[in-house]
Amino acid sequence: MIFRVVFLFLFLLIIEVYSFQALKTLIKSKKVLFLIECVSLVFLCYIIYTVLQFDRSVGQTQQLMSGMGLLLIIYVPKLILTLVLLSEDILRLGAGIVNYFVNRDKKEDFFASRRKFVSKVGLGLAAVPFLSLIYGVTVGKYNFKVIKQRIFFPDLPDAFDGFTITHISDVHSGSFDNAEKINYAIDLINEQNSDLILFTGDIVNTAAKEMYPWLETFNRIKKHEYGKYSVLGNHDYGEYVTWPTEQAKEANFEAIKNLYGQIGFKLMLNEHTFIQKGDDRIALVGVENWGHNFKQVGDLMKAAGALKKEEFKILMSHDPSHWDRVVQYDEKNFHLTLSGHTHGMQFGIEIPGYFKWSLAQYVYKQWAGLYENLGRYIYVNRGFGFHAYPGRVGIMPEITVIQLKKGVNVA
Repeated sequence: MIFRVVFLFLFLLIIEVYSFQALKTLIKSKKVLFLIECVSLVFLCYIIYTVLQFDRSVGQTQQLMSGMGLLLIIYVPKLILTLVLLSEDILRLGAGIVNYFVNRDKKEDFFASRRKFVSKVGLGLAAVPFLSLIYGVTVGKYNFKVIKQRIFFPDLPDAFDGFTITHISDVHSGSFDNAEKINYAIDLINEQNSDLILFTGDIVNTAAKEMYPWLETFNRIKKHEYGKYSVLGNHDYGEYVTWPTEQAKEANFEAIKNLYGQIGFKLMLNEHTFIQKGDDRIALVGVENWGHNFKQVGDLMKAAGALKKEEFKILMSHDPSHWDRVVQYDEKNFHLTLSGHTHGMQFGIEIPGYFKWSLAQYVYKQWAGLYENLGRYIYVNRGFGFHAYPGRVGIMPEITVIQLKKGVNVA
């Protein structure tokens, strides 16, 4: 732990040195430079303090999240600035070596002086993530978007043509700090007037008590005609903290499972049920968490039971890697899978219908939105809440409304 803290401190110190070099070429007042460096030192000390205060028996706290936010807001821009100046230094070094051997008789400094233009470019580039990250923690994290998605299935039972599903995921209630914004999001959910609502896990960060202040708020989600169903996410198992006893961990897990019922959702634990409409029905299947790099307790075979291949099935599975590695190839033919988990890493660029990018795509093949393979679909919700970094940039919190349609998509 100490080694990591020392490494982090040295890494940030190097970034500070380069940042100071850029500022020094543009700001001539020594008093202003000194003031800037004093403020930077205070921020650095606070970040190191929050890291040292981390307690695995407690897990993520608001203080730790504020430290993480500050770390990103201050040092991502400075890292970009450092890379720009480091690139210039490499060129200066190369030019110095050439001058040393080619112009040996000329009395020139080995290193050419820094160019003000390069520092200006670096500061301009650094301003983009700086302003974006500030937006993310002040506005983006509660900038809820309702995304509507129509999906066509040739074998959808007739009675379900036009059936609507509201899908939410990754609430992470332990991160909330604004009741007004959460109530606004609940109003958005209710305004969709969907037939069914599904919640694909991560109701907390770690502990059941995180959700207690929000039970009344989430109980405002109105009853849906065809029900409210949920599954567990990886954070719901309490795997990311150290518990005093195994009994304490199990008690927390039981309390978390009860939370879903306390807000009116039927928690599905490797099981299925049927949604009946008129003379037709579809199967709703819910598995526990199954992730390639996370806890694997989801049992697809047990959950599907004796369901036949030709029966129309909707699967709730928190982690999209389950679909990528298992579900899409399963002989039972799960028509639509609903997942969450990735949050789109809460940072990216998205121009609906044209462009979508996030670091999440280098970890998950299906990380946000709709994907299809051989007529089998998965929709990955971008998440309702936030975790670790207390903000969202480009990838906004999502409430999904899916409309099932009978037929073939001709678009």
